Order: sequence, then structure tokens, then C-alpha cells
Amino acid sequence: MPDEVAADAKAEELAAIVREIRERVRERYPAAGAAGKVRLPLVDLMPVLHARDAAEGKVAAIGTVNPRPPGLLNDVIQFFKRLVARLLEWHVREQVEFNRAVLAGLDAILEALNEYNRSLARVAAVLDGFQWLEDARSQWNAWRAEFERKLAANELQLLRAVAELQGAFQHRTTMMETNFRDLVRGQHKEFVAELERSTLEVQKRLWSDLEKVRLEFERLIHAELRLIRQRTLVAPRPEAAAELRPTPPADFGLDWLKFSQRFRGDEDFVRHQQRFYVQYFQGCQAVADLGCGRGEFLELLAEAGIPARGVDSNAEAVAICGSKGLQAEAADLFEWLRVQPDSAFDGIFCAQVIEHLPPERVPELLRLAASKLARGGRLVIETPNPECLAIFASHYYLDPGHRHPIPPALLVFYFEEAGFGDLRVERRSPAWEQIPALASLPEDFRQALFGGMDYAVIGRRLG
Repeated sequence: MPDEVAADAKAEELAAIVREIRERVRERYPAAGAAGKVRLPLVDLMPVLHARDAAEGKVAAIGTVNPRPPGLLNDVIQFFKRLVARLLEWHVREQVEFNRAVLAGLDAILEALNEYNRSLARVAAVLDGFQWLEDARSQWNAWRAEFERKLAANELQLLRAVAELQGAFQHRTTMMETNFRDLVRGQHKEFVAELERSTLEVQKRLWSDLEKVRLEFERLIHAELRLIRQRTLVAPRPEAAAELRPTPPADFGLDWLKFSQRFRGDEDFVRHQQRFYVQYFQGCQAVADLGCGRGEFLELLAEAGIPARGVDSNAEAVAICGSKGLQAEAADLFEWLRVQPDSAFDGIFCAQVIEHLPPERVPELLRLAASKLARGGRLVIETPNPECLAIFASHYYLDPGHRHPIPPALLVFYFEEAGFGDLRVERRSPAWEQIPALASLPEDFRQALFGGMDYAVIGRRLG
């Protein structure tokens, strides 16, 4: 039993050695075909390899004796065999060398063939790398057929869709063209109607403007005629001048400065009230203040950088103006105006004066002022407003020098007669500001009978 186990173990060991030798041989000598997809026929060298191995075995056996069992006889026989082999060694030496040379040549041939097989294996591996081209070509052929089929189907669908779209587009184009024509036709009718209406309105406005121009020209012509007529009246005959010369104002024996301070207001109040009129004299180079009083408006003009001088019949008031550095003269305003050169002023201001004059002197004052104003010069006259009933219950009769109130419409007429145009009436000092009880009256009633307690007519010389 131990001998059998040892024999089996030895057999397995020999089998493992044989497998290892075969693997080495396969690695060194490739098989007859490559392992890749490209099959290249290789030379089978195994028969030549076996023959070489057999020849090597024969060469190795030359000069040796066969093995024999141990024993005296066998040892004697082996001795004589070895002796004969040594004696014949000189005879077989050349044969042994020739045999070895032949085996060496066979080894070289085997190695060359092995290298050839390895080269073919490498070529097969390279060709395997290009195998994807063949696969791509096959897939392309399969895809091309499917693509051509789908392309044909898509082309049919596209042509059908294009035909449908063309039909729908043509239908919509026809509808849009019809709608557009109807719309244009309707708009054209509306445009023509609107054009006719606009033309008619323009014609009406044109005729109205022409009528206004005609009336304005007639008014200007009449104004020029009035100026011509009034210029002949500005310088009356000496005997007529004596008749028209105003009588000196009555002396009531009052302190007029104290009177003005109490019943008309202090200088700050008057400046505040008269500041509104400065805007009408902006840009003027020579302004006259008729009845300048304490010089409140002259101060306002000086602040605005407008050259001005005043005249007043009250010497004390003129002295106060002089103390302020204002240019003022004590004189009768009619006489003072008459001695001034024609067109000497481009602005004249007169506040709270004409209500002290006889009614017949008011038009004369406006004619004189018109003759002393340059073309386009401004005339501003402020006076109590008799349309406001509150003045008769408050301050109008507080001044004993007041004679007759002059309504705005009458003063505007005097302006027109004197040749002034661009007229406007400014109503100032609403009565409800000084008499709060009036604020409870209805708005329209209050405006009609209790509006501005003072008003001013502002005009521009036309001729």
C-alpha cells in the first residue's frame, strides 16, 4: 500500500510538470490560428519539434552503453562496451559534430518559423483593431435602408403638410385681404367724413378769426383816430387851461400822515399790497409814480432795479421819500405831466388817486398819461372798487378827500378812449379777508357784491 501511494504521488507530480512544459511551449510557439476574429493560417511546427527532440536524444546516446541490471557479468559487459566506445571515439567524432550542426540548424529554422508565426499573430491583432470598420459598414448598410424608408415616409408627410399649409394660408390670405379692404373702405369713409367736418370747422374758425381781425383793425383805427383827437385836447387853449386847472384840495386841518397811517395802513402793509404790480414794470427804464405818497411803490421798484421817480402834492410825503433816497417831486400831477417830454416814460403807476379827482379830470389824466408813455408803455391805475358794497360800509367814506367812486367798466372805457389796449382788470383785497362774517355768504353772491375791495386796470399804449 505505501508503494502504491508513493507511485500515485509521483505520477501526479510528473503530470503537473508535463502541463507546465506544455504551457511554456504554447507561449513560445503559438497555435496554428490567431485567437482574434481575423483567422490567419499559421505553420504547425509540432512535428518538426518532435523530430528535433528525437534527434537530440539520439545524439546524446552516441558513445554511451545501454543500461543493464547490476551484477558481475553485466558490469564486465558494460566495461567492454565503454572500452570499445572509447576506442571508436575518433571514428564517430565527425559524425557527432555533424549531427549537432544539423540539430543547431533545425533549432534556427524552428526559431525563424516561430518568429514568423508571432508576426502573423501581431498582424492578426492589428487587423482585429480594424474590425470595427467592417461592423460600422454593416450597421451603416442596415441603417441606410431604414433611413431611406423613413425619409420617403417623412417626405410624403412633409409634402402633405406643405399642401395643407398652403391651402390654409391661401384661405387666410383671402380672408385677410377681404377684411383689410372692408376696413380700409370704412376708414376711408370715416376719414372723408372727418375731413369734411374738420374742413368745415377750420372754415368756421377762419371766418371767425377774420371777423376778429376785422374788428381789431376797426378798433385800432378808432383808437388811432381817438389819439389824434385827444392830442389836440392835451394842450388846451390858455383860457381853457385856466378853466380846467384843478382847484386846490380842501384843507381839512388834518395831519395827513397820521391819517394815512391809521386809515390806510402802515408802510409795510401798503408795500405788501402793491408788490403785486411790480411784475408789470419788469424791464422798464423809466417809470413814473403819480401820487407816490410815502414812496412804498418807489421802494419796491428800487428793490427790483427799475428806475423810477414820483410826484405828489403833499410836501411832507415827498420829504419822507427824499429821506429814503427816493426821487420824488412835490407838484400837481397834471402840471408835472404836462412839462414832461412826450414818450418820456415806458411805465406809469397811479394808486388810490383818481377817486380824489373830479370826474371830468379822470379822462384828462389818462390822455396826459398816454401822451407821455412810449409806444407799448404800461399804465396801471388802482382805485377802490364800487362793485364791492363793503367799501361803503368800511373805509371809502373814512377819507374826506374821496369824491366819486369809478366803476371798473367806466375806467376801462376811459382807457380805451385814451388809446390803450391789451386791457385787463385785477380785483384785489377780497372783502371777506377783512370782514370774516362775509365768508358765510353763498359763493356767487359774495363774489358778485362783496368781491375785491380794490381793483386795478392795466393797459398798454397802442399808438
